[in-house]
Amino acid sequence: MAEEITADGITVALTHPDKVLFPADGITKRDLARYYADVAERMLPWLRDRPATMVRYPDGLDGPRFFQKNASSYFPGWITRAVVGKEGGQVEHVVCDKPATLVYLANQACIEIHEFTSRVDKLDTPDQMVFDFDPPDGATFADVRRAALWARDLLDGELGLTTFVRTTGGRGLHVHVPLNRRADFDAVRDFAHRTAEVLARRHPDAITTEQRKDKRGTRIYADMMRNAYAQTVVASYGVRARPGAHVATPLAWAEVEDDKLEPGLFTMATIRARLDATADPRRDPWAGFPGSGQGLSDPAKRLANLEP
Repeated sequence: MAEEITADGITVALTHPDKVLFPADGITKRDLARYYADVAERMLPWLRDRPATMVRYPDGLDGPRFFQKNASSYFPGWITRAVVGKEGGQVEHVVCDKPATLVYLANQACIEIHEFTSRVDKLDTPDQMVFDFDPPDGATFADVRRAALWARDLLDGELGLTTFVRTTGGRGLHVHVPLNRRADFDAVRDFAHRTAEVLARRHPDAITTEQRKDKRGTRIYADMMRNAYAQTVVASYGVRARPGAHVATPLAWAEVEDDKLEPGLFTMATIRARLDATADPRRDPWAGFPGSGQGLSDPAKRLANLEP
């Protein structure tokens, strides 16, 4: 039996609301839709004006998944779309700029929402650079935290860049550098690659830039491949499709320094308390992100002095 959720004046019908999407946790489509409605106010600023990619699980986590870039023809007209060029054509992406859009996507069994690192008015120039610290099997989260802190020390302390950090909702951490949108993707990716290489040379037993998994061993992979045109990162406060329904969560650096931080600390069941605690911008660790766009010219000169 269908139910309805009204979000900011738009009513969305939920079909099969009792369908279980997370079997180990008993989380239903209704639960997911209500979660996205509840967190929309905090989530939408990170999605608005960005093309999104959907990761859908029609039969829940135990069934197949598929990535969807194009907005389906049956999506309602009130859902905003953005046309993105690609080799040989174009893609019409959904843009999540309304609470109801998040609810509608949840009804499509879209568990994960991934966003561009550039905005629709200037798709060729990112407004952030991202380092994804991805642990292999056998690595601990303490290893991931250490790698992220080393990156902070290099980026902030030596290169003069302001950084922000968050959980990925998985086992890793993302370090984000807000940019002023003057450098294109090629320049940003080159800078990120060179920075990651400096980290790997300084900590050869702990960090690697090797793309092949069989050559990484137990080292943390410093992945900078998100810094390319039309690549995406999971949305902040977005749910990840894994048991426990972990949530990608913006952090303060002091939290990364704390040994008690664990990747499963923030979930659909626990995140509301954190959102309440950080509702005041003075307590939101990422409140300063939108006004912190930086250029790479001077940091690039400093980086060159650290290279062999």
